[in-house]
Amino acid sequence: MNTMADEKPAGTEVPTPEPAPAPEVPDAAEVARLRQLAAERDEYLDLAQRLRAEFENYQKRNQKDRELERRYAYTPLLFDLLPVYDNLERTLQAAQQGGDSGALVQGVAMVQNQFLEQLKRHGVTRIEAQGKPFDPNLHQAVMQQEADELEENTVVQVLEHGFMNHDRVLRPAKVIVSKKRSA
Repeated sequence: MNTMADEKPAGTEVPTPEPAPAPEVPDAAEVARLRQLAAERDEYLDLAQRLRAEFENYQKRNQKDRELERRYAYTPLLFDLLPVYDNLERTLQAAQQGGDSGALVQGVAMVQNQFLEQLKRHGVTRIEAQGKPFDPNLHQAVMQQEADELEENTVVQVLEHGFMNHDRVLRPAKVIVSKKRSA
């Protein structure tokens, strides 16, 4: 009892799908090898991350070192120039003691001020010490002097000005420090 509806033209048959093959179950040796490979992968990943962090830290340290080097590169030159400032200071003091206030003294004072301004432009400032409490980080005590009107360990006189290069002491101020009269 074949009906025409049951008959299919040749070549139009729909193939029946074959069942998917059952997945292969890896044996214990294969599982152990895969676990070992995964552990090695994790170890190398951790190593790569640590090396990357170390390299970034190295780059930051190197950048900071270069900035500091640039900031303080002129320190040797400044050491050589400070005696020039000291000589200008001595010249003005000698002229004042001699009562001279002519054009030459005014010119030397202008040169000294210009010298200080140029130092300031490059981050070098004079340490103001007169009348300040003695600070061993900024001052070098050359001697002590009895002074009843001042607190003990106050700077009485500046013998040689000190200078700061940005945030570092380039040269401490040489000072005379007050002390109380001994009884």
